[in-house]
Amino acid sequence: MNPMINVDGLITPMADAVIPVMDRGFLYGDSVYEVFRTYKGVPVFMDDHFVRLENSAALISMTISQSREELIQEIRRTVKASGANSKEDIYVRYQITRGIGPVDLYPDPGLETRYVIIVSTLPSRKPEYYSRGMDMAVPSVRRNPENALDPNIKGGNYLNNILAITQARQLGADDCIILNREGFVTEAANSNVWFVINGQLTTPATGNLKGLTKKHIHRALKAAGISSQETDIHVNELYDATECFVTSATRDVMPCVSLRLEGGEVLQFPEGGGEITRQVQAVFLAYLDTYAAAHATDALV
Repeated sequence: MNPMINVDGLITPMADAVIPVMDRGFLYGDSVYEVFRTYKGVPVFMDDHFVRLENSAALISMTISQSREELIQEIRRTVKASGANSKEDIYVRYQITRGIGPVDLYPDPGLETRYVIIVSTLPSRKPEYYSRGMDMAVPSVRRNPENALDPNIKGGNYLNNILAITQARQLGADDCIILNREGFVTEAANSNVWFVINGQLTTPATGNLKGLTKKHIHRALKAAGISSQETDIHVNELYDATECFVTSATRDVMPCVSLRLEGGEVLQFPEGGGEITRQVQAVFLAYLDTYAAAHATDALV
């Protein structure tokens, strides 16, 4: 396939795509977005992604000018232009900016939103991230407080996360696990994080984006009779963790093999994921198979 970008209906190869300099998404990160992948040609959890996009827009007082149907039609046009086929899974990102306006923080309520749709191959992940696992680190950078920037705004300003993962990389890790100011675990740089603590599979309840992969993993596990929970996890509880993995739309279930704490101590987890991590991987893969079969008419290719 050829990666393609659709800017307000104009579809071009990635290298030729442009946006106006005065776009508020460029100037201020004043935008919301979603990312989904396809599985066997079927967009995974697309309805959920649009619900979350609309919620993100509502949280920043943005009224999206384009209808959901229009955006889906443009996504389909862009996928078709890419030449993608059902034998390869693809990456779709659609971003809504508040529009073009003057250099002024206050957004004019009359602005018309604009969209950018990116269709490409799935991000390349190192094979050893699955066969061995990622090395994680807790940076000194803390997650924005929820009453400063709601983590459920999936928006274009990612500086908090960029600073956190940059520090983790400088420490020799692959990704970060970010704490809030009170020392509770929130999330990784752009994925939800899970732990097995005292035999219980758990993921942080607050301070993170309501991940859709996380949501459907909970459903899949419940259907399989496997317990999972969301609860506050203090960094001190991680000493009792025996497994760790992250989940997202483009990672699915990715194991973590180590976690460097802020003081320099390193926690170790089973290579390639422990028993529960591997069980979650298998259950979620079967869930995706069932989902794709049930939504075959939604296929983009």
